[in-house]
Amino acid sequence: MAKHLIISTATELVRIEPQRIVYFSSDGNYTTMVQVDNEMRVLTSLLGNIEKRIASQLGNEGKVFVRLGKSLIINSSYIYYINPARQRLTLSDAATFSHNLTASKEALKQLKEYLEKEVEKL
Repeated sequence: MAKHLIISTATELVRIEPQRIVYFSSDGNYTTMVQVDNEMRVLTSLLGNIEKRIASQLGNEGKVFVRLGKSLIINSSYIYYINPARQRLTLSDAATFSHNLTASKEALKQLKEYLEKEVEKL
């Protein structure tokens, strides 16, 4: 059976398969979850709490999620394009969705270097 991420707040509960999540973005006390079907769900939860839930509920499967700076957690399976100099990141499945995001140069530089090292391991 596939694992699910369960995010429960005072007023709601979301149960979703991790591969259906493209990214989480934070705005203060709220976190927006963007899904592969382009649906967006605003959760009354801090991004740090989401990060802890991913680690505790998904274990190794949760390592696909990468924290970028203070306000972004991305599903690294959907990384399509990184340009640290322009602070641009595109997450896409190359078929049904494409999301252009901005992140700090340093965070994107580290992400790019990490991915390059992963390729070298193959």
